[in-house]
Amino acid sequence: MISQKKSKKGAFIALVCVAVLLLLSIVLENTLDPIKNTTFFTVLRKGAVYALVASSMNLLNGFTGLFSLGQAGFMLVGAYTYAILTIPAASRDSVYYLYGGSVIHFSLPELFGGGAVGLILGVLAALILAGLVAAGVAWLIGLPVLRLKSDYLAIATLGFAEIIRAVLQWDKLGPVTNGANALKSFPTFSSFNLPNLRLSIFVAFLLSAVCIAVILLLINSSYGRAFKAIREDEIAAEAMGINLAKHKRLSFCISSFFAGVGGGMFAMFANQAQAKTFTTAMTYEILLIVVIGGIGSISGSCIASFLYVAASEWWLRFLDTEMYIGTFKVPLLRNGFRMVVFSVVIMIVVLFFRRGIMGDKELPDLFRKRKAKAAGKEGAK
Repeated sequence: MISQKKSKKGAFIALVCVAVLLLLSIVLENTLDPIKNTTFFTVLRKGAVYALVASSMNLLNGFTGLFSLGQAGFMLVGAYTYAILTIPAASRDSVYYLYGGSVIHFSLPELFGGGAVGLILGVLAALILAGLVAAGVAWLIGLPVLRLKSDYLAIATLGFAEIIRAVLQWDKLGPVTNGANALKSFPTFSSFNLPNLRLSIFVAFLLSAVCIAVILLLINSSYGRAFKAIREDEIAAEAMGINLAKHKRLSFCISSFFAGVGGGMFAMFANQAQAKTFTTAMTYEILLIVVIGGIGSISGSCIASFLYVAASEWWLRFLDTEMYIGTFKVPLLRNGFRMVVFSVVIMIVVLFFRRGIMGDKELPDLFRKRKAKAAGKEGAK
């Protein structure tokens, strides 16, 4: 009973925090100057997308113990699925001009009647389908790949991600995927802005929050406990009656589903979908976020996402620009120096926080720990 009360209280606190965060996102976007704070708003949108993708990767790598490096490939599938299904029919000829038009002649927002309602329902349906297509691809890939373990699984999933990227750029699929060219003109986060109310950051935060909440519910369910048992000891888990193949495939497909949704959201953030964007470097970025935040901590993945994006896209930008103090030129400051300093900062963080910022703890755990310490001090008095 006590543990149930604690979990309900933690869930209530989490809901209040999310509601405050969503409200704050609306206030910030509608009070700050959008031109002067473009970088800040970009960090918030991209951070929200990366938080979801990092959480999906943590579900697989941190909670199930499967070392996969195919996240960018599943994001790519999700991004293309979303873009293909939401490009307006009137814009398809201009987008697919090299291929004489698209073989798909409908748009989900238009199928739902257009307007504000059609936009919302169409985008939601497209994101869900993006996740389902990514999960379907993951199921096919998982049949041979999930027999492997450790580094071999990582190499295999990385290879499949590159194969997916090459296939989607295949010229024969041009009327569907537009070949190596970018897909554009589909609804983005900015499409939800009203004449007197900007909601692009709110939409990004809301979508990520809902998906991450589903991931947390899954982790705290019986399936989540089975995933953790597989991570700790596969032999013991199998002896307890856990079907290893079934649960590994389930974790792999669910992780890929949310990676596909994250890919669709990344396309909304970037205003385009192009295969060359979803490289192995993106997978390494997501993995780095998971490690910095803490393997086995969804809260850590969310916090690390915003810190990583802010540091790489905003705080260290000045290092790429030459600077003069009077006639003296500040040494080293030039294009590319930002990434050198950023790499050093990451190395320092990894050295001093070997288990990441949060380790395997969540934010409610820290609050309970502090409360317990405070109660212990009062008892000692």
